[in-house]
Amino acid sequence: MARVNKSPQVLNFFIYFCITICCFTNIVSATSELDEDNWRKILNGEWMVEFYAPWCPACNALAPTWKELTDRAIRKSLDMNTAAVDVTKSPGLSGRFVVTALPTIFHVKDGEFRQYKGPRNVEAMLSYVQQQKWKNTEPISAWKSPDSVQMSLVAHFFKLSQALRSVHNMLMETYGLPTWGSYLIFALVTIFIGALLGLLMVCVIDFLYPPRGPGKVTVSLAEADRRKAQKEPNKSDDEQELINDDIVDDAEHSQNSDAEKNSPSDTEEEAQPAAEGSGDDKPCEVRKRRPRKAD
Repeated sequence: MARVNKSPQVLNFFIYFCITICCFTNIVSATSELDEDNWRKILNGEWMVEFYAPWCPACNALAPTWKELTDRAIRKSLDMNTAAVDVTKSPGLSGRFVVTALPTIFHVKDGEFRQYKGPRNVEAMLSYVQQQKWKNTEPISAWKSPDSVQMSLVAHFFKLSQALRSVHNMLMETYGLPTWGSYLIFALVTIFIGALLGLLMVCVIDFLYPPRGPGKVTVSLAEADRRKAQKEPNKSDDEQELINDDIVDDAEHSQNSDAEKNSPSDTEEEAQPAAEGSGDDKPCEVRKRRPRKAD
């Protein structure tokens, strides 16, 4: 008889337990965990996204508030979803969104990204969405938009840096290498990879711009002038000397003519025949030309 009386109580307890589990599951599952594979689903609809790390005290303090925000958004039937990103598991997303402090909250509306910088309480974040206060905040420019090509490259660099850090920790903890030994290995690998990339670039350039064939020879400008001078007929030394003497004689003759024009003796000689009144013939001055060298 006692077992019959206890059966309804056990059934009621089981029903309440199932309802509680279902409600808790709905609340937890409402906050989506984003990673490198599924983060693009926030491009559709309205989202509040939190970037956190398990070791961050401020992130741990914000966790109950974030759960309450999710719960109240469900109860009020708001057209808003919540998501969270663990930067230790998805370093590429932290680079894609340029997260420099934790926790960081972003509001996403149909592909437009805005960083939420208001109070970190439930009422403030709900009013930010319900009253559309996000319209007063300028969205992130297209150049820094997380879904752009350049930010995708930044995300890959962040993932590469995280992988290199993991290798560095493994070399020190697993193999017992000192810090300088790990850095030396990274330096040698970097030099080797740089040499390979340089060789690859040279091969690509040679393929796109092949060198000239053997039929064409490139010479410098000085060499071209020298060859051109050799092709011209050479003049004999005597002819060149005579030309130089003519140049000297002409130069001296021009200098003497200028001096004679300006000298007072010329003026006296011109005035003397007029004063004496003798003869109409004027004296002629004869200049001797400098003798040339014998041929």
